[in-house]
Amino acid sequence: MYGLLLENLSEFIKFVYGEDKWEEIRRLCNVEQPSFSVHQVYPESMVPKLAKKAMQVLGITEREFFDGMGVYFVRFVGQYGYDRVLSVLGRHMRDFLNGLDNLHEYLKFSYPRMRAPSFICENESRQGMTVHYRSKRRGFVYYTMGQIREVSRHFYGKEMQIELMKEEMVFDTLHVTFQLTFDNRAFGESTLVLFRDEKHLPSVNANLLFEIFPFSIVFGSDLKVKSIGNSLTQIVPELIGKKITDWFDLVRPLIEFRFTTILNRANNIFELVTVEPIMTEKGMEEKQRLENAMFSEEPEDSNDKHLHLKGQMVYMEDWQLIMYLGTPVMPDLNSLICTGLFINDLSMHDFSRDLMLAGTQQSVELKLALDQEQQKSKKLEESMKKLDEEMRRTDELLYQMIPKQVADRLRKGENPIDTCQIFDVVSVLFSDVVTFTEICSRITPMEVVSMLNAMYSIFDTLTEKNGVYKVETIGDAYMVVSGAPEKNPKHAELVCNMALDMVDAITDLKDPSTGSHLQIRVGVHSGAVVAGIVGLKMPRYCLFGDSVNTASRMESTSSAMKIHISQGTKDLLPDIYKTEKRGMITVKGKGDMKTYWLESKEGRLPLEHDETTVILVNTRAQMSPTPVDRGYSPVTHADVANKSANNSPAKSSLRKDSLAAPVATPTIVTPNVITPVDAEKAQSRRPSSVFKDPIEVGLSVKLPPGSPGGSPPQSPPIPVGVPLNRMKVESEARPLASPEWTQVWDNAHKRNKAKRRQMASTATSEVSVRHADRPAARTSAGQSTTCHHCQHHCCGGAGKQRVTSNTCQLL
Repeated sequence: MYGLLLENLSEFIKFVYGEDKWEEIRRLCNVEQPSFSVHQVYPESMVPKLAKKAMQVLGITEREFFDGMGVYFVRFVGQYGYDRVLSVLGRHMRDFLNGLDNLHEYLKFSYPRMRAPSFICENESRQGMTVHYRSKRRGFVYYTMGQIREVSRHFYGKEMQIELMKEEMVFDTLHVTFQLTFDNRAFGESTLVLFRDEKHLPSVNANLLFEIFPFSIVFGSDLKVKSIGNSLTQIVPELIGKKITDWFDLVRPLIEFRFTTILNRANNIFELVTVEPIMTEKGMEEKQRLENAMFSEEPEDSNDKHLHLKGQMVYMEDWQLIMYLGTPVMPDLNSLICTGLFINDLSMHDFSRDLMLAGTQQSVELKLALDQEQQKSKKLEESMKKLDEEMRRTDELLYQMIPKQVADRLRKGENPIDTCQIFDVVSVLFSDVVTFTEICSRITPMEVVSMLNAMYSIFDTLTEKNGVYKVETIGDAYMVVSGAPEKNPKHAELVCNMALDMVDAITDLKDPSTGSHLQIRVGVHSGAVVAGIVGLKMPRYCLFGDSVNTASRMESTSSAMKIHISQGTKDLLPDIYKTEKRGMITVKGKGDMKTYWLESKEGRLPLEHDETTVILVNTRAQMSPTPVDRGYSPVTHADVANKSANNSPAKSSLRKDSLAAPVATPTIVTPNVITPVDAEKAQSRRPSSVFKDPIEVGLSVKLPPGSPGGSPPQSPPIPVGVPLNRMKVESEARPLASPEWTQVWDNAHKRNKAKRRQMASTATSEVSVRHADRPAARTSAGQSTTCHHCQHHCCGGAGKQRVTSNTCQLL
């Protein structure tokens, strides 16, 4: 089936019912093509499938749909120029109907694979005629009736009534009989006989007649061939004396091949094809010679070796015989050669020879042009598919922001304020996270965003499950409504179901700062609101009215993991919802109100943990391209720590030249614990002004085995590549500024300055305290140095020395 019929169907639906209906029908039928190419062949089942779904969506009968589609066909084909073809088929309506069967023969040049129906007229009178319609397809009876009636009205200005008389199946062919009633006065005018004086004209010799019509066949009532034309004698001389039905099949019209039947179809074009392939030895030799000379392969369409004849059946009254005036149908020169014919075998009085030669010369160009046209059509179809996909995605995005019915009104050009609508009673839900501000202060901003995204993703899925509409989110607040934009008498029940599911689902989300699950409080109120879109920028569907404020108060006065509902909502709930009376409470702006706690619902199954898990997994997959399990946060604590370390500004005490040094931050590579030797090496590799106090940078290190006060290490190895001034290894509950640490650092400091100070070889622990206004003071091992400004014990020994500096720093 060519796309011309499918395009006619789609354009008819768009013209009469709108593009939205066509898009709906197309989606329901799973048809990807937004449009159809008129010269492309599509499956035969597409029209019945689309028509059946269209009748369901549009709510009309089969006769109404196909009859309207047939009437629209005349307008539709006008854009392709076929209306001019229809207008010249006959001077009168009867001429058009008698030549209707021939119309499809003309169209076969443009649609070679067309399975055309057959039309035969009989019982003609001044009031109308009977038309027989035969087709291999079913379901196009009313379509044909609409076409004929519209042609009569549009081109001939005649109103026609068509009555379906009979419909039956003959083998695989549908046979339908129509009774056409219209003004057919032209029939009486055509019956007038024109008398001519032909006595002075001599009779025509039969040999001359067969020379003029070289492919003619003369046969009698017994269907035996009496004579044939000159050219047929060259290729099928055995035909004379044989029954024509043994050698030829009648392709068109779709009637029985009988003498009396043919007499009643004088206005039809008859197409005959040989039963067996026609291939003479001479033709084989010529074909082989042509192929060898041109070095070309035989085209695919020349594989048919049958002889096709098309022409008119004329009853010769003097002979009492029927003469078939046929012409061979040859698509190209190869077909001509395969049947053993030559150009001089064709008639001279018509354009058979010219068409054959001219057609061969232009066939290559036409085929190339057709191929290019098909490629362009294919690219256009692919572009239309992509455009349709983008439009679908755009619609989905728009419908996620604005309700579909409101968005459709805005598309039609309505003012946004006109979309506002009053709803007498709806149910509004608010929820927020308990201690949300405190949680935000303990975690990074990215973790806050990830936590809210995971929570909102779960709640969004629950809105689809419970059939409620998500209005908006503000921070940790989540707003839901039922009863708007689509009115629903069970709005209170749906919102309460949503609230119960939200409380169940939040237990699967953890607070990253404490490890315990998040807690929410929920408030619900039912009342009147005004809903719609206001403003021009960033349109949102909003709710207005005192009921919104009351629902917000219900949430703010609720408790953790509780659902707080008002009296208005309680009155709308059936008895299966279990509530607990809270009593009278004071609500800001409302005074005293009687409220309730929503506890549960009879027969309600708790939200399965697996459902929430699936939502979390899907959310994680959308947010993280790698399959790394990170809970619900796309950013780990390590990522945040690394980014903070890399992006934090340098402290004011560091010199500018130290910041530019490429080795400003030494790294510990492999050891599990820090030894005095490691500390000495680390100090020697960097300036003393950059090597910070372990107390200042928060460094706590386990002592090595054998050091004073030390014990065997039990902590895990220090990670490779961790900056020393950022590293923390937990100590075994030992004071940060212990005498053991003093011993470690003093030994390192003493070795570095041994040459200058000429100190004794006795190993004594010293602590150097650098002050801003006086030299550093030293104490012996076991003594303590205390800053009287900060009261900080640097060594923790027995003796103490007064220091008046504002700062203390351990080297």
